[in-house]
Amino acid sequence: MPTVNQKELVTFDVAPGEHRHWRLTFDGQVATLAMDVNEDYGLRPGYKLKLNSYDLGVDIELHDILQRIRFEHPEVACVVLTSARERMFCAGANIYMLGTSSHAWKVNFCKFTNETRLAIEDACAHSGQHYIAACNGATAGGGYELALACEEIYLVDDGNSAVSLPEVPLLGVLPGTGGLTRVVDKRKVRRDLADVFATLAEGVKGKRAVEWRLVDGLFPRSRFQDAVRERALAFATEEAHPTAAGIVLDALSPEVTAGSVHYRHVDLQLNPEARTAELTIHGPDGPQPDTPESIHAAGADFWPLRAFREIDDALLRLRFHYDEIGLVLLKTRGTLETVRALDTTLYHLREDWLVNEILLLMARALRRLDLTARSLFAVVDEGSCFAGSLLEIALAADRIFMLRDSAGAVRMASSPLNAGLLPMTHGPSRLQVRFLADPARVEDILTESEPFDTDAADEAGLVTAAADEIDWEGELRVAIEERVSLSPDALTGMEANLRFAGAENADSKVFGRLSAWQNWIFSRPNATGERGALTLYGKPERPQFNWRRT
Repeated sequence: MPTVNQKELVTFDVAPGEHRHWRLTFDGQVATLAMDVNEDYGLRPGYKLKLNSYDLGVDIELHDILQRIRFEHPEVACVVLTSARERMFCAGANIYMLGTSSHAWKVNFCKFTNETRLAIEDACAHSGQHYIAACNGATAGGGYELALACEEIYLVDDGNSAVSLPEVPLLGVLPGTGGLTRVVDKRKVRRDLADVFATLAEGVKGKRAVEWRLVDGLFPRSRFQDAVRERALAFATEEAHPTAAGIVLDALSPEVTAGSVHYRHVDLQLNPEARTAELTIHGPDGPQPDTPESIHAAGADFWPLRAFREIDDALLRLRFHYDEIGLVLLKTRGTLETVRALDTTLYHLREDWLVNEILLLMARALRRLDLTARSLFAVVDEGSCFAGSLLEIALAADRIFMLRDSAGAVRMASSPLNAGLLPMTHGPSRLQVRFLADPARVEDILTESEPFDTDAADEAGLVTAAADEIDWEGELRVAIEERVSLSPDALTGMEANLRFAGAENADSKVFGRLSAWQNWIFSRPNATGERGALTLYGKPERPQFNWRRT
């Protein structure tokens, strides 16, 4: 299979038979996911994926595998993440790939890998699937960041294998997948030791790695696999796990043209000249499964599972393929009542393992929307169905525009899912973030049984602007034209600051620091200039730095 040029479309919808870089095996409640990167199958020409280094294609496969373990193998209680290579766990992101990639590609690559690591932590926290990193060799950079996403990290004690974050001393950049934040926030490494660790290119090994809290334990090579398996089995027996069969996630297979991406329930229409796009979600049509048995029977065709997988895929395509699109208009089509009824079913059946996984996937897709560096305008007009889980789409927007129609047919509504089951990256619901100054307003909206027409929605604070039928098109057009005329850099920074109001957590710190510091560092000559450290990596020349601190 030939490599794919970066400028060509990347497919995020991967089938199991297409996995080239990972080996997944099952033994009862324990799964083993072994990294075995095929160095000849990079996503683009110009580099070899040596030493289990990874590019976007490797992580796309990992993202797919993580989803499949959750939906297709609910019996799995522990996943051992390791390497199929002797004395090499993972060398991290491929440096030559990063050095030759565009700025936008580097930033989106880091964001995607962050989201994939968060999916591991999400499975540990909410799906009862524990992850153990079995570092059976050198674990560097992004390889250690991958291990950091796991609940426990074990390092082989062979006198040579070390964990390291060498990006600062070797490349002049930061670890791009949350490594610094997870070291101090998650593993609670003392910050002076973290400072030494992050500037020590060769890393830390053996007892010192344990003493510094960088790993949880050491095992000699002779008993490494057996010792890790014992720990995995202990995790697996801690709690009961579903014995029901999983469901198979089929391919999304969208229809892609030069100006659109069309799925079963989602449409992405592109207008490159105007630098805008329309993302339209079509709500459920007709009666929906309302029992665990009927939901399991529907499987991957169940509307919320299929629709939110499509939303997720559309957002990834938008990020990587259409970087000059600055504004996305978020639209829905369908009936409020059907969406609310389906949401109520999901809420009442949330203890069922499959319904729980569907809700978690919906939440992850919505967080992907929150974290997408595009301006988002929600357009609530005739035929919209911004209710409950789809109301979250509007609440994720930077502005909400609502048509004041003479018939009062344009409405929006809440459902039980708006009460916190679909949280933002930093923890609260989107309603809580919207009404930080007036928390009582959240409860009023959640307990309102009747949908909000435009006047009621405006009074409740649910919309940014309401316009009647005469002024609607003109006001919306002016708002769109004004938005796309502004600096995209300033907008990215502004939106990242405004969307995540309230207290931060480790997850939001990772993305905030990526958006600000790593984005900035990637554009600086000390890293990516002609004489920058990342540019000259692997060459005999030494980097030349501008020594001014800014």
